[in-house]
Amino acid sequence: MKTLRFLWDHPLQRRVSLLTTVAVALTVVLCSGVGYFALRASLVNASQEVAASIAQDLSGPAARSIATTGTLSADLRQAGMVVVEAVDGQGRVLGIPGEARQLVVETRDLAATNPDASTLRRSGRISDGHRYVVVAVPLAGTGYALLVGRSLEPVLQVLEVQRLVLGGICLAGILAAAVAGVIVGASGLRPMRQLTEAMQHVTATQDFQPVSVRYAKGDLVTMAASFNLMLASLTKARERQSRLVADAGHELRTPLTSLRTNVDLLATDLRRDRLGVEQKEAVLGDVQGQLGELSEMISDLVHVARDDSALALAPLDVRDVVTSALERVQRRAQGVSFDVELQPFFVVANADSLRRAVTNLLDNAVKWSPPGSTVRVRLEGNRLRVSDAGPGIPDADLPYVFDRFFRGESGRKTKGTGLGLAIVAKTMDEIGGSVHAGRSAEGGAEFTLQLPGVTSREAVASLLVPSP
Repeated sequence: MKTLRFLWDHPLQRRVSLLTTVAVALTVVLCSGVGYFALRASLVNASQEVAASIAQDLSGPAARSIATTGTLSADLRQAGMVVVEAVDGQGRVLGIPGEARQLVVETRDLAATNPDASTLRRSGRISDGHRYVVVAVPLAGTGYALLVGRSLEPVLQVLEVQRLVLGGICLAGILAAAVAGVIVGASGLRPMRQLTEAMQHVTATQDFQPVSVRYAKGDLVTMAASFNLMLASLTKARERQSRLVADAGHELRTPLTSLRTNVDLLATDLRRDRLGVEQKEAVLGDVQGQLGELSEMISDLVHVARDDSALALAPLDVRDVVTSALERVQRRAQGVSFDVELQPFFVVANADSLRRAVTNLLDNAVKWSPPGSTVRVRLEGNRLRVSDAGPGIPDADLPYVFDRFFRGESGRKTKGTGLGLAIVAKTMDEIGGSVHAGRSAEGGAEFTLQLPGVTSREAVASLLVPSP
C-alpha cells in the first residue's frame, strides 16, 4: 500500500519510467536466475551420469572381489576425483586399500544393499568436506552396495564463473532498463504532455483553436480528436451565443426605444396635462402592444437559447400534435379556414417543442393568408406540409427565412419577432429532422417538415432502441 501511495504521489512520467525500469530489471534477473539454475541442474545431472556409468562398469568386478576376498581390489581405484567404496546393510564400509578419501555414508545408501533396489543418485560430501555426487548400486549376492562419488569442484567452478557473468549481465540490464525507462517515459508521454499543455493554453487564453498532437497513436489520437471536437462545439456555442446576444440587442433596441418614448410622453403629460383622453388611450394601447411584442420576443429568445438536450422525449402521434396546434391557432385566425388531411405517423420528441414548432408554422401561414383563403395542412408519410395562399417568399429571401431575427422587406411591415421559423429549424435539428421552404400550388409559401419516425404505433419501440 505504501508503495502504491509513493507511486501515486509522483508525476506520471516518473511513474512510467520507474515501472518500466522495474519490469525490465525483474525480467533480466528472472531470466538470469532461470538460466543459472538450469545450467546447474544440467551440470550436476551430467556428473551423476558419469558416476552412474563408472558404477555400472565397476559393479561386476567389485562383486567378485568382495565374494572372493571380502575386500575391494586395488584395481578398482579410479583416476581423478572419483571415490569408490562399498557399504553393507549395517553401515560397514569397505574401502580400496590406500584410498585416503572416504564418502560420508547416509542412511538412504543402506537401502541400496537390497538386491532388488534401484540405483540411488544424490549429492553429498567426503570426509574433508568437499562436495560430491554419489551413485549407489546394489552388488548382487554380496549384501553390499557399491558407492561411487565424483567431485563437484569442476561444476562449482563453472557455476561460480557463471554467477559472475550473470551478475554483470543483471547489473548492465538494470542500468539499461533505467535508461530505457527514462526514454520511454519521456518519449511515450510526449503526446500526453502536448495535449495537457494545449488544455492549459485553452483554459488560460480561451482560445478554442484545434490542437495538433505530434507522435500520437492509438487512444491518444482518439483523445486528441475528441478534445478537438469539444473545442469545435465550444467555438460554435460561443459564436451562437455572441450572435444571439448581438441580434437580440439589435432587435430589442427598436421596441424599447419606442416604449421609452411613449412612457416619457405619458410622464410629461402628468406634469403638463396636454394630451386628450383619446390620445392617452392611443399611447397606452401602443405601450400595451409593445409590451406584448417584447414578452413574445423574450419568450422566443428563451426558447432559442435554451439547451434542449435535457428535455424529456416521448413517443408522439404527430396527428395529435398537429390537432392541438390547430386548436390554438384557429382561435386567433380571423377569416382563414383550414383544409387538413393527416395520416398516421409517430416520432420520439419533446411534445411541447414539437407543438410549438407546428404552431409557429400555422401562425405564419395565417399571418400571410388573405381573408377568405385556406391554409392546407397535409401529413403524408414522414412529411408535414403547411401551405398558404399569401404572396409567397421572394426567391432572394428563401436562403435566410430560418435565420434568427430575419424579416424580409415585406415582413418588416407586419408584427412578429423574426424568431418563429428559427424555432422551427432548431426543433427539427434537435430531433434529427429537417425543414424546407418553397412555393405552394396557390403561389403562397409552403413549409415542409421531414420527420424521423414510423408510420405504425407497433414500430415505435424501434425508435427507443439505439441502432447497433
